[in-house]
Amino acid sequence: MSHPALHGLDLCWSSLQSLLDELSADQWSTQSLCPDWDVAGVVMHLVAVEEMLLGRPPSEFAERLPFDELAGFTEAMSKLTHSELAEKFRTVTAARKAELAAMSDEDFATPVMTPVGPGTYGRFMDIRVFDFWVHEQDIRTPLGLPGHEDGAAAERSIDEIRMSMPYIAGKRIGVADGESLRVQLSGPVSGEITIRVDGRAGLVTDSDPTTASITADSTTFALLACGRVDPQTRIDSGQITWSGDAELGERAARSLRFTM
Repeated sequence: MSHPALHGLDLCWSSLQSLLDELSADQWSTQSLCPDWDVAGVVMHLVAVEEMLLGRPPSEFAERLPFDELAGFTEAMSKLTHSELAEKFRTVTAARKAELAAMSDEDFATPVMTPVGPGTYGRFMDIRVFDFWVHEQDIRTPLGLPGHEDGAAAERSIDEIRMSMPYIAGKRIGVADGESLRVQLSGPVSGEITIRVDGRAGLVTDSDPTTASITADSTTFALLACGRVDPQTRIDSGQITWSGDAELGERAARSLRFTM
């Protein structure tokens, strides 16, 4: 049985491929939400990581991820035309899809190093879903081409942030001992994320009142958590709001960033 990450990756690859096939030259050169990359740069980064993984058994990543190889893959792609880069994305992801589909449960359970520390190859692929989905939004947002904001890959990506919310609440926002915070996601991925601090911050599933709540659509929440957009612009537009303790709510709205 294939790992659930394969479905998420397939959704991301298909959505991105459809988007890339429609881009004009100007759109390929548009600044993405990542300061160092235009749209083409984001695509080259995504393909370079998959090229790094291609053809290697999971056990090869037991000690380290050879991210030092990415510069060479990216340099080679920098010579491609935009249409050739779109085709490169197609061929590399197709090869990775076939490779992942042939892997066993034992392959996905193989201990490896991941971008967030030791884990399994399956955990690493879950992180790849998150990475692809966020980078797709890095492209879509400045182009004004919203899409792929719901479904399994979006839900998996929001869950990645949910797992980091105790850290965000405790270290970034500074939710004090005895306080609590609820994130209310209005959609397209809907739900609640509640953190209570009792000695340390932790996720809970209760519906009891919290010290403060923030409300945002799931894409805005993700972009803020990933440091992609200025919180002030989303506060001014009403895309993120708060209730309850006003000071904590505003601090939370401004302090969600935990990665870039």
